[in-house]
Amino acid sequence: MKAAIMGYGTIGSGVAKVLETNKDILAERIGEPLELKYILDLRDFPGDPNEKCFVKDYKEIVKDKDVKIVVETMGGVEPAFTFVKAMLEAGKSVTTSNKALVADKGAELMQIAEKHNVNFVFEAAVGGGIPIIRTLTACLTGDVIEEIDAICNGTTNYMLTNMEQFGSDYAEILAEAQSLGYAEKDPTADVEGFDSCRKIAILTSLITGKNVDFNDIPTEGISKISATDFKYAKAMGRSIKLIARSVKVGDKYACRVAPYLVKPENMLYHVSGVMNAVSVKGNMLGESMYYGAGAGALPTASAVVGDMVFLAKNVDKYVKIGWTSEKYQLSDPTQEQFRYFVRATASQSNIENEFENVEYANLDLDDEVGFITSEMTEREFNERIAALGGIISVIRLA
Repeated sequence: MKAAIMGYGTIGSGVAKVLETNKDILAERIGEPLELKYILDLRDFPGDPNEKCFVKDYKEIVKDKDVKIVVETMGGVEPAFTFVKAMLEAGKSVTTSNKALVADKGAELMQIAEKHNVNFVFEAAVGGGIPIIRTLTACLTGDVIEEIDAICNGTTNYMLTNMEQFGSDYAEILAEAQSLGYAEKDPTADVEGFDSCRKIAILTSLITGKNVDFNDIPTEGISKISATDFKYAKAMGRSIKLIARSVKVGDKYACRVAPYLVKPENMLYHVSGVMNAVSVKGNMLGESMYYGAGAGALPTASAVVGDMVFLAKNVDKYVKIGWTSEKYQLSDPTQEQFRYFVRATASQSNIENEFENVEYANLDLDDEVGFITSEMTEREFNERIAALGGIISVIRLA
């Protein structure tokens, strides 16, 4: 069976390596060898073991009827969307690791795949090597998923872990993460939570069967988290994690990406460094957690090649995932209820006038007070902090 890779960066080259390293076991599992015929990339790779496979025009792959499986690891929405659409319309199944493409165009591409009796799959788009997509679409289909809580960005988890362990401030640890290659030169997508937002949109689309627009999800990153916040967290026996959350409230789901203060009994408390984890609560199963490498060439490539095996076993047969283009209306985020940790310059009497029952988490700092509110809606909380004033930072409690 012939395959092609579009994009020969970190993940694309990792896919080629997995195909070569594990070729015998893959042939056994598929029932025939899986041969890499084309690699699409505008760059030249002289001396590469797959040098004979390189092409610069995607239409060469489109026209070759022998190619049944295409891997997209280019990143971004365009030209990836144009290329993937052309492959599906030519009767080729596609797997991608590209969360931007899946979050923006996933429902549309699945419709195209169904029309042409092929498949569009994307296990590696969320959580790298963690098998969470097929877990939700195949293994947990007997459950109603009540909640998903995910640490699904290795860059931010690495930064928060090191801020906690070494007392570093945000700017200091960001520079270190960039120097080690964990953070991009422009880290905005990671540190402001946009990457995690797209991933929770994908997971929520899968469990609702409708299209969740990532633009509708309230998103906060970690750029306002400081070393002082971690001192408070330690005093409260908690840690700070950037969590992408989808929770069933009544008959609707509410989604949010934000830093949360988590307790040791929460399984996500123990996820450190660049690792990812997804906690899933089903109405029958209860809570389960899926943990592993959320990025990197070989862990992500492992998930991509797993998809390739699935596609090879389902050639010329569309396998329904159940994600339509109908827009899903998330619940009103201002009606979500949380307890909040607040740092403020206000006096304790003013705090108690606005919030009544509070727990103090003081570090004996001269110019501020830290306190935890009772549970209330986001709308009510925003009204009360507006009246209080002097707010330094706010972090929700998980």
